[in-house]
Amino acid sequence: MNKPTPLSGFPEWLPAQRIVEQRILDVIQETFELHGFASVETRAVEPLDQLLRKGETSKEVYVLNRLQAAETDEQSKDKQLGLHFDLTVPFARYVLENSGHLAFPFKRYQIQKVWRGERPQDGRFREFYQADIDVVGAGELPYHYEVELPLVMAEALAKLKDLGVPEFKILVNNRKVAEGFYRGLGLDDVAGVLRNIDKLDKIGADKVRQLLIEEVDATHEQAQLCLDLAHISGTDATVVEDVERLAAQNNISHELLETGLTELRALLEAASTRAPGTIEANLKIARGLDYYTGSVYESVLIGHEDLGSICSGGRYDELASDGKNTYPGVGLSIGVSRLVSRLLGQKVVTASRAVPTAVLVAVLDEDNRASSDAIATALRARGIPTDVSPNAAKFGKQIKFADRRGIPFVWFPAGTNAHGEHVGHQVKDIRSGEQVEGNPETWAPPHEDLRPHVGIHND
Repeated sequence: MNKPTPLSGFPEWLPAQRIVEQRILDVIQETFELHGFASVETRAVEPLDQLLRKGETSKEVYVLNRLQAAETDEQSKDKQLGLHFDLTVPFARYVLENSGHLAFPFKRYQIQKVWRGERPQDGRFREFYQADIDVVGAGELPYHYEVELPLVMAEALAKLKDLGVPEFKILVNNRKVAEGFYRGLGLDDVAGVLRNIDKLDKIGADKVRQLLIEEVDATHEQAQLCLDLAHISGTDATVVEDVERLAAQNNISHELLETGLTELRALLEAASTRAPGTIEANLKIARGLDYYTGSVYESVLIGHEDLGSICSGGRYDELASDGKNTYPGVGLSIGVSRLVSRLLGQKVVTASRAVPTAVLVAVLDEDNRASSDAIATALRARGIPTDVSPNAAKFGKQIKFADRRGIPFVWFPAGTNAHGEHVGHQVKDIRSGEQVEGNPETWAPPHEDLRPHVGIHND
């Protein structure tokens, strides 16, 4: 068989890299559970007609078919299945199917792979992990959950900093602020304004101003005020005061604007206490605002802004509806694979070893392998990751075997030395060369060596 050609967009990490990814997933999961989120897992496929409800994703959905399926097996297009491209669509279906068994508000987290048929590039894959949290209500959902979710994410990202993940910032906006301001200004094509404001970083203020004039019939003054709003940002309630001042100076008022500013102030005040400096109101965030109905969130790594948002989401008033009941929700999603790929690709973070093994038990000779296995069993029973040497080579070669894998300790079973003397169990730290007596029932490695640790890469 010839050496296979790698498939782009489907990341496969080496063992040490996988340890980094798994530790990040563990921290995220632990944080979600600390805040009362329950784990769910949904199937990998959904009916194609459900996946295609968002037209812009139609070119990205992978369709599922049997290789030798007869045409009659696929009775109609609406019976076809596709791999899910996010975790929101399957979660909406899950809520509808299980609403009678769920207690609302329902707090859920979901960590799974998703698939998108897009062009692979830096931070973008065809198969990747997402980690989502959502709170969904039945009929209504209190605003305070819009405050809680970004703070939960801020806590998770703060814990990842202990692993060497760079500083981050969560950017927030509110659909009600933007829509209320635009409508109070006399612009009714809110979606058109948002679509063009979203281009601000790419094409600059002058071109955005011209697009607003040409595409949404804004006057030069209206276009400039939209830009003035977009340029407001900050980490405390002065942001709200800046918007209020801008609105008052230009006789702009609207009920939605007032409601949105009240909500934004509550979020910023809570953040200043629980996550100071990490949550910033940024009024130019427009991506997704035409979909969301309240708060919207994006997150960036400081120094890695070119990667784009690593975590985004917001409030939506119709996560799911069965015609009678509506389930509003608020959610956030971390692009785990995007984050991990940057950390590994730029060697920001590394694992201390490529295997979980802390101890390698040497084998005196093949006739005595059972005694080495017994030692390993005793160590594992006390939670110490242990392996047994694959062969009874000279001890020097067995030590090299451990060293190549980053295993810090080698255990030499009790036996007879070259002088015919009986010696007890010996444990060697192959990094320092220190060797001590060991008892399989009591000895343990230092806590920091028990498991691989993940941290800042040091050349």
